[in-house]
Amino acid sequence: MHTTRDLLLDAAADAVLSGAEWDRVRMVDVARAAGVSRQTLYVEFGSRDALAQALAMREAQRFMDGADAARAGHEGTPGEAIAAACEWTLTEAASNPLLKAVLTDDTGSLLPLLTTRAEALLTATREHCAAYLSGRWPDLDRGLVLLVAEAVNRLTLSHLVLPGGRPDEVAADLARLVDSLLPGKSQP
Repeated sequence: MHTTRDLLLDAAADAVLSGAEWDRVRMVDVARAAGVSRQTLYVEFGSRDALAQALAMREAQRFMDGADAARAGHEGTPGEAIAAACEWTLTEAASNPLLKAVLTDDTGSLLPLLTTRAEALLTATREHCAAYLSGRWPDLDRGLVLLVAEAVNRLTLSHLVLPGGRPDEVAADLARLVDSLLPGKSQP
C-alpha cells in the first residue's frame, strides 16, 4: 500500500519526467496529482526543496537496493563486490529516466541535489557502503573502510553526472583501487 508520502513522491517524479522545469512545477499540481491537498504536501515535506531532497533520497535508496542485489555472488574481495555494485549502478543510471531528466534540466534546479547539495545523499551512500564492507569483512580497519566508501561513492557519483567510460571499465578500475587499499581481504 502506498503511503501519502509515496504518492507525493510519485507525483513529483511524474512532474520531473513530464519535462517540466522543476522551478515551474507548482506544488498544488503535485498535490492534486497525488490526490491530496496542497496543505498535506507541505505538512509532509515543508517545502519544494524538501520534496526534491526526499525524491533524490528515495531514488538513492532504490539504487542502493539494486547495488546490494548486484553484489550477490560477487563477494570474493571487497573490490569484486564494489565492482558488481558500481557496474549495476552505472548501467541502471544510463537508462534511468528520472536521472536523465535531472541531468538535462536546463534550469539546473535539481542538478545540485547530485552535486553541490549532495551531502545527505553522499552520507547515506557512504554509510551504506561502509556498513556492507564492515559487515562482510569485519576485520577491516574502520577508518580505511570509511575512506574507501567515500572514494567509491564520490567516484561513482562523478561517473553518474559525467560518464567517463563503459560501466564495466569504470567498475574494473574501482575494483583495482579498492583491492589495492584493502589487499588480501578475500572471504570464502
